[in-house]
Amino acid sequence: MIEYRPLRIALLGAGSVGSQVARLLTENKAELAARVGAELELVGIAVRDLDSPRNAGVPRELLTTDAEPLILGADIVIEVMGGIEPARSYILQALNSGSDVITANKALLATHGTELFDTAEQVGAQLYYEAAVAGAIPIIRPLRESLAGDKVTRIMGIVNGTTNYILDRMDSTGASFETALAEAQALGYAEADPTADVEAFDAAQKAAILASLAFHTEVPLEKVYREGITKITPEQIVAAKRDGYVIKILAIAERIDDTEGEAGIAVRVHPVLIDRNHPLGAVRGAFNAVFVEAEAAGELMFYGAGAGGVQTASAVLGDLVSAAKRHVAGGPGLADSVHANLPVLPIDRVQTRYQITLEVTDQPGVLAKIANTFSAKQVSIETVEQYVSQISGKRSKTATLEVGTHAATDAALSSVVKALEASDSVESITSVIRVEGI
Repeated sequence: MIEYRPLRIALLGAGSVGSQVARLLTENKAELAARVGAELELVGIAVRDLDSPRNAGVPRELLTTDAEPLILGADIVIEVMGGIEPARSYILQALNSGSDVITANKALLATHGTELFDTAEQVGAQLYYEAAVAGAIPIIRPLRESLAGDKVTRIMGIVNGTTNYILDRMDSTGASFETALAEAQALGYAEADPTADVEAFDAAQKAAILASLAFHTEVPLEKVYREGITKITPEQIVAAKRDGYVIKILAIAERIDDTEGEAGIAVRVHPVLIDRNHPLGAVRGAFNAVFVEAEAAGELMFYGAGAGGVQTASAVLGDLVSAAKRHVAGGPGLADSVHANLPVLPIDRVQTRYQITLEVTDQPGVLAKIANTFSAKQVSIETVEQYVSQISGKRSKTATLEVGTHAATDAALSSVVKALEASDSVESITSVIRVEGI
């Protein structure tokens, strides 16, 4: 029997996610009440324009353009409007009034997360954000709670469904980047302006959030190394497949504990070659996956739909149930662990591998010169493949070298690339891509 008073829920935003949250709250009202021990009453939905077209599941009588009284009268505020402002101001207002807040706003958390979490801690409110990373995949709560007593050493994740779909189509059909992007846009995976996805801004925001949580350290967005996928070519895709790899764009956050310099963490997002048999190598379409390595727990994999209104709404509702149960049970909520304040190091300090594809002059002694260039930078070569093209039945004057390295610092590997660019034996460098998951 439900005896606790109804909990007043304010919803900010009624787009693809907000409309699904409103629908699920309305359709599953009785079941949610039974789970929580209190009725969850959706008291209003703040929107920018009352007349914008919306899904049928949004009760029009709950719409308002005046968010302030809605926020001040709520027990729990759900923010799914996106953007920085007015979302930031609304969340701060809600927290300062004592309301718990649930947000799916990765951009806001990546840029103003410290301010929001500090405010929540000062007033004793809770800030939930499971929906901000990887859609329906439950990754925030395991990092925040289940692994809080473990030492996470590395996270590698496919955290953007749009780019994974594009790379998967290029791999499976031989499509160009432009063709695969157009398909993604037609299916609604990519926006008309896909910059945030294909240039990895979206993934970088998610990487900053995951790293901050996993390593108990504030990670400013500007310290996340970022490369997009716009320069990936069908030729690179074919070469990767030939060598048993697949190209993915990964968000990687890892501890660096070596003795050569200051210990800390490094956070990066960029395309990689990864073995096709690696768990992340098998993630297809617009799906997301996060691979976590921890000292005690070992290797963990979280996989599922990474985008979509109903999938993200599922994560929002999970947070809502947690927040509502806290109200019913009473007492303080779950606080984030004390920050370790590890320094965020540049990508130069990362140990990784490169695969470099070169066009070189096809003459004696060139391979030795190339090997000496690597050796001079203290980078060891692991594999070399040479391909000589034929033009009108005659041997070309250039050859293609595909050089795979052993692990070295990214700084040393970048230095090798610069030296190769300056070499008179190298006609051009056609591909440089990191190798991960080995």
